[in-house]
Amino acid sequence: MSETSQLAAPAQDFAKKRRSSLLAAIFLMATSAIGPGFITQTATFTSTMGAAFAFGILASILIDFVVQINIWRMITVTRMRASDLANAAIPGSGHLLAVLVIFGGLVFNVGNIAGAGLGLNAMLGLDPKWGGLLSALVAIGIFSSKRAGVAVDRMIIVLGIVMVALTAFVAFVSNPPLGEALRQTVWPDTINFATITTIVGGTVGGYITYAGAHRLLDKGMVGVENLGAVSRGALNGIAVTGLMRYVLFLAVLGVVASGVAIDVSGKGANPAAQAFQSAAGPLGLRVFGLILWAAAITSVIGAAYTSISFVSTFVPSVTETGRNRVTVVFILISLAAYMAMGTAPAALLVFAGGFNGLILPLGLSLFMYVGWFRSDLMGGYRYPRWMLVLGTITCVLTWWMGYKSIGPIFAFLSL
Repeated sequence: MSETSQLAAPAQDFAKKRRSSLLAAIFLMATSAIGPGFITQTATFTSTMGAAFAFGILASILIDFVVQINIWRMITVTRMRASDLANAAIPGSGHLLAVLVIFGGLVFNVGNIAGAGLGLNAMLGLDPKWGGLLSALVAIGIFSSKRAGVAVDRMIIVLGIVMVALTAFVAFVSNPPLGEALRQTVWPDTINFATITTIVGGTVGGYITYAGAHRLLDKGMVGVENLGAVSRGALNGIAVTGLMRYVLFLAVLGVVASGVAIDVSGKGANPAAQAFQSAAGPLGLRVFGLILWAAAITSVIGAAYTSISFVSTFVPSVTETGRNRVTVVFILISLAAYMAMGTAPAALLVFAGGFNGLILPLGLSLFMYVGWFRSDLMGGYRYPRWMLVLGTITCVLTWWMGYKSIGPIFAFLSL
């Protein structure tokens, strides 16, 4: 082998490793945002708003991008997890953020396990309780593996692609009015800010905000030299999430436009399942079951991994093996809560959504503070002012959205 070839091999290996790390972070962020609640929300809003919901999707994608690119970049530059960075900026704030994210992730994971059970029920006719149990055991098996990191990355990527492909198939079968959908994406007949608030909370609220960034940190994608790749990764992560949401929207829109009435308020109503079954018959229901299961199991993995990544705030010396063991315990606690309840009550999911809606502005405020006033934590790196301006505007908006979430939280607590 020539000297040139010997020098080129390590460089090629590094480039391949970097691409793999970015791809894993992109799909972890995207699949964490694509959970059972995501699917139900999109189907419900499309059923009630029709093509006008397309504008809400566009607005949520723009907001999500501003949040993600700022958080991913700051974590990359400072080489610190979100809670450690918060503590360095304002002592004690990181511990508060860690507690909120871990608790919010735990509550959400109960719903994720329930969604996995419902997915296997639609796909195989399996009892939802048994489906939830088996799905949780699959997630535990992944984190118990000696190659847990590789297993997580591969499963997340494969299932993410499967979800988009199957949803695209149903969207094609349902034959949606594409021209009308594209028009209302930029010029809607009506704008419903409540729906935008809900779907933004579902795509970057709570633990989801930090999923991809913490994965990059674990993979060693840090430092100013990686900022370009990280920014592209954040953009691609939001693009994957937006693509899945838009394709799912088109699948349901095709059914709604054909005149099929979808029940969105009845007891046990499942708008997405009804839409898929109307579009493709019994096969559509099976496809929906697989999509729901894939969305749920990847969200179980994403919620558990990201929530436990905050444990290092309290135990800085924890190893990757130790984190995997704590992650298994986290999933077991979520499973026990689900089995005790039987299903995830709607009130619990409302509480989880509202609670995570409050975590987003708190975390984003801490990051904006670092960007504006603590450049010393970024090694003197001059953070782009236009990103800080957009981030600050978005931060104010998320505080307003968090305020709107307080009502559902108190409604839950009063039950």
